Parts: sequence; C-alpha cells; structure tokens
Amino acid sequence: MTVDSVTLATDTAPTRPAKKVAAALAPLQLSGEHHLCPGCGHPVAWRLLLEVISELDLAQRVIGVVGHGCYTNIVQLADIDFLQCLHGRAPAVATGVKRVQPQAAVFTLQGDGDVASEGLAEVLHAAARGERITTIMLNNGVFGDTGGQMTAASVVGQRTKTSLDGRTPDAHGYPVPVAELIASMPGVAYVARGAVNNAGSVAKTKRYLKRAFELSTEGAGYTFVEVLTMCPTGWFLPTADGPDYISDTFETTYPLGVLKQAAE
Repeated sequence: MTVDSVTLATDTAPTRPAKKVAAALAPLQLSGEHHLCPGCGHPVAWRLLLEVISELDLAQRVIGVVGHGCYTNIVQLADIDFLQCLHGRAPAVATGVKRVQPQAAVFTLQGDGDVASEGLAEVLHAAARGERITTIMLNNGVFGDTGGQMTAASVVGQRTKTSLDGRTPDAHGYPVPVAELIASMPGVAYVARGAVNNAGSVAKTKRYLKRAFELSTEGAGYTFVEVLTMCPTGWFLPTADGPDYISDTFETTYPLGVLKQAAE
C-alpha cells in the first residue's frame, strides 16, 4: 500500500460522533433520569459508587442503607439492594445488617444533614465500634430535600434558608468536621474527602470510594468517605457557578485528600 493510499483511506474513514460520559449508563445504573435540580452533584457521586461496586464485583452481595434526602432517589435508579431508615439512623441499621449478614458488603449513603445534624451520634458510635461498613456522606451544606436549611456542616458565611445573611459562629456555631472526628478513632481503617466539581476531583473520589470498600469488605474496620457535592439551588447560585463555589468556599473548610489509612 502506498503512502497516498494510506492517506486517502484515513481521510475518507467515517468518524463517530463524540458522546458525553453522561449519555452512557454506568454499570448497575437502570436509568439516566432523575428528579434532582440542574447542577446537582449527587448523580455524579452515584455514578462513581456504582462503578466501584461493579469493578469490585460486589453487586451480588452489596446492601446499601439510606436515610432521607435528595440522594435517596438512587434507590430507583440502581440495580442493587437498599434499605431505607429513619433520618440519621443509617449507621445503626447498617450495623444490624452487617451482623446478621457478615458476608455482605454494607454501606450507608447519607447527606450532611443526615450525618452531621440528625445522626451524628450514630455515625460516631459506629466508627468507635469499628463496624465493618462504609459510610458515604454527600456534603453540600444544606438540607436540600426539605428546602435548603442550614446543617451542622454548613460553612461559615454560607447562605441558606435559615441563615440568609450567612452562617456566623456567634449565632450558629462552627461547622462540625465529621471526617476529622471519625479519623481520630482507633476502630477506623480509612477516611477520605473528595469532591465532584471537576474531572481531577472526580477521579480521586472514585479511588477513595474503591479503597474504602476494599478495606471494609476485607474486615479492616470502619471506612468513611465524604464527597463535596454541588447544590446551586440551595446556595442561591446560578447552576454554572456551583463547581467554583466548592473550590472557593467548601474546600477551605473541608480540605480534600486521605485523612486516615490503615497500615498496609
């Protein structure tokens, strides 16, 4: 074959139109439709979770426990088993599930209102007991499902429906650093904080989730991954400004990275 014929073949070869990642369903994802607000970061976190469960071949033995929040919509979209419980009580329910079904890969999916406000005692005690479960906290700093009220994780200066002029330490106290509290406990094998506001953070967050599931299913101890997610509706922001708001505001209070990892 001559150089000219190679060039001609290349020039005339049909090209496939590029597809957005969001247009293809993740493994175990039943639908790409959801009822969350434009710009919400939760569906990105859901996708990472399902990819990790599939890649670790856990689909047939994973059990998720959810509380009440926007994130609960995942139970309609994912082909895995879920239980729903009272607000904030997911770690306690997950503890019972794991003890009855020790071979199961058990995780909780919760929001910051669910963990830091409604169920802080539950998550701290599960961590202190070293339960072999994984907790994933989607942190956007608001009670999104009930209208956008302030949570214990809302950052200083953040406007919410119940802190219209911004959260102030004098009036509302300081944010509760859940991940740092959990990392201080000896029964905990892994703690990390990721985000879904840009491609680099998404890739790191997936690695954090994967390592958390690996360690908890190996019996190393309790694992916890916090994921900073966008909520432009609750933040009174244009949709496109959500990712930068995480970088400029949330990450100064909640630095990203691995906070604790069990020794190899």
